[in-house]
Amino acid sequence: MSTPEERLAELGLAVPDVAKPVAAYVPAVRSGSHVFTSGQLPMRDGHLLTTGKVGGEVSAEEGVECARQCALNALAAVRAELGDLSSIKRVVKVVAFVASTPDFTGQPGVANGASELFGQVFGDAGQHARSAVGVPVLPLDAPVEVELVVEV
Repeated sequence: MSTPEERLAELGLAVPDVAKPVAAYVPAVRSGSHVFTSGQLPMRDGHLLTTGKVGGEVSAEEGVECARQCALNALAAVRAELGDLSSIKRVVKVVAFVASTPDFTGQPGVANGASELFGQVFGDAGQHARSAVGVPVLPLDAPVEVELVVEV
């Protein structure tokens, strides 16, 4: 059986370095048999993939890619806490915040960028509870932010 990192590689992806916090918090905390991540922005190589509101200057497709990058960053935070991703028994909960225009109602589709990645990497153990919430603005004018809870 392949590892989560190997399944990511098969998708042409890799777990990035942990994104630096933009304020006074840590990227992830373990409590008992769960790891909780802080909200992860769509940072790649120290920069946001894009800025703005989904349904406005950011397309839904770009929002999906941002959610996927947020998911990779959340996995990076978990890996930094655990040492590797093979310790994950289950993805428990995903919360996706989507900065969107008032008329945009496709937040669940944007959040699928994260959810589908977890399913591809963890199979049945990647099926999770989820919230997809539209918000007026996110830190640094990011279009998407994702939180993750995993069982270890």
